[in-house]
Amino acid sequence: MVIDENILRSAGAEVRDYKPTENIFQEGDPPNYYYQIITGEVKLNNYNEEGKEFIQNFLSEGQSCGESILFINKPYPMNAEAVTDCSILRLPKAAFFNLLSTSPKLCMEVTSFLSQRLYYKFVMMLNISSQNPTIRLKGLMDYLKSFQDDESPYSFIIPLTRQQMANLTGLCVETAIRTIKNMERDKILRIENRKILY
Repeated sequence: MVIDENILRSAGAEVRDYKPTENIFQEGDPPNYYYQIITGEVKLNNYNEEGKEFIQNFLSEGQSCGESILFINKPYPMNAEAVTDCSILRLPKAAFFNLLSTSPKLCMEVTSFLSQRLYYKFVMMLNISSQNPTIRLKGLMDYLKSFQDDESPYSFIIPLTRQQMANLTGLCVETAIRTIKNMERDKILRIENRKILY
């Protein structure tokens, strides 16, 4: 979701800076702000009872995090943690809703964005249920590539590291690396200068 920064600032948004590993919000916190990333990378994650991290998504410049929770007024079911140094616009919840109520176009854009996020969750849930690591990784790559117009083979550079892909698909990094090599051998993808072309 990219809401013009000037619109957010004029509505009362302030810039907050975060260091790597610093939380923007934590699981259980009340949703009081709309957050939009100006620079940097954020991960959405949870930790299970044994302390094992489960990564739900990686977000970067121009994307928002946790906005869907604002609409249901429940505590956050995940953490938003800075991966790199980040600058993030933070708009109070009441100001965010006021902005939506005064701009039907913006309201439709937010609705469309939330629908895309829901679609991603369904696609990933379906793929992660497979025991086949190729299906898991291919599902993630298909989803990422679906936002570009050029659907020809090898036209899309996967914007994630192998570790990030493993985290998002519930695989260990060694399995992800081995599977990606097999996918290259099967001509599903190409690797050039360590970049994955899909």
